[in-house]
Amino acid sequence: MSDERVKSAIPHREPFLFADRIVEQSDARIVTERLIRAEEPQFKGHYPEFPLMPGVLLCEACFQAGAILLGSRVASPESRVNGGEVGTGHETRDARPVYPMVTRIQDAKFRNPVFPGETIRIEVNLDEKMGNAYLMTGKVTSADKKVLTVQFIVAMVEKAKT
Repeated sequence: MSDERVKSAIPHREPFLFADRIVEQSDARIVTERLIRAEEPQFKGHYPEFPLMPGVLLCEACFQAGAILLGSRVASPESRVNGGEVGTGHETRDARPVYPMVTRIQDAKFRNPVFPGETIRIEVNLDEKMGNAYLMTGKVTSADKKVLTVQFIVAMVEKAKT
């Protein structure tokens, strides 16, 4: 997938988009990559003298990879949630769109820091489907070093009418 296809799969946009490309994808697994750029806004304050990628943003990279994975599953006719389309934010012909929402984060373990200039590899596996919620496991590596492991649940929710 190209960067544009990533953007078409989830509603996230810069500066809060943490997937540059999809390396591989199956029904229950996705691998994405992201170059950590020195000019990203978080490094102005975290930390100016020692730029370090915040752990919460590494978790977010996993959540977004999971959302991309779910986008292909939920958008398929046999697995749609209320007939909706995931992530694009556009109305479908038969229902309102659904959006990924993290509802639980557990067992986050940080192993190594990530600095500007590194490319992170994000692997997410779909472990279990429970109604409109999905239990997933994420792993981030950089240069073959373990950076993060995390379990999380994503629910697919409809956008409320405003």
